[in-house]
Amino acid sequence: MAFFYDLANPVRFERITRYIFPAVLGFALVTGAAGVYFALFNSPADYQQGDSVRIMYVHVPAAWMALFCYSLMAFASAVGFIWKHPLADVAAKETAPIGAGFTFLALFTGALWGKPMWGAWWVWDARLTSVLVLMFLYLGYMALWRAVSDKSRAARLAAILAIVGFINVPVIKFSVDWWNSLHQPASVFKAGGPSIDGAMLIPLFLMIAAYMFGFTAMLLQSMKNELLERRLSRLERVEEERTAKLVEL
Repeated sequence: MAFFYDLANPVRFERITRYIFPAVLGFALVTGAAGVYFALFNSPADYQQGDSVRIMYVHVPAAWMALFCYSLMAFASAVGFIWKHPLADVAAKETAPIGAGFTFLALFTGALWGKPMWGAWWVWDARLTSVLVLMFLYLGYMALWRAVSDKSRAARLAAILAIVGFINVPVIKFSVDWWNSLHQPASVFKAGGPSIDGAMLIPLFLMIAAYMFGFTAMLLQSMKNELLERRLSRLERVEEERTAKLVEL
């Protein structure tokens, strides 16, 4: 808990991330390279899907990260809204475009997989439709930040949208159980253990790790950039006020 409050100080946050960023970026590159190697050269083709199953190593981590990013965005929004943590709204704001990118990647690679498997680029399946709603929630959240000039008010309104929109996360997760769906049910984390080949799990978990480390690196850098932009904006306002006073004199 003390560490949580320590991060409330932007200067301390920037000092901590200065050491964390190179490490997480390095882990992202290493696990990503290993994941790509195992996915292409050390993973078997599926007996039904053939080599098109390799799309899974990009699609599944992207889909998981889309949900994770929105969950983190909603949590950070709640922290900022309730406890007024100075960096919570910054974390939520900078998570949104990254999460939107993962969501787009999940939809795009899902379409690439769906064409040979289902015979269509898109179907109004419960899972696909709810993920599309997630994409719109991300876009709406980012648009709200841009539309409201008062940043404190924008943070409050965006936080409400993020928190309310979180209801879509469990809908995505359980959509294949609640409704008839063309999308396959859970095959990794389920009762009885994974139902896919162990040789496929290695590159899948490596790619998940790469996505997670990559997300962490992008978020830390984006938050640092946002804090720098806010600091410069404050300095510009102070300079403008000082200039105005000098003109009055």
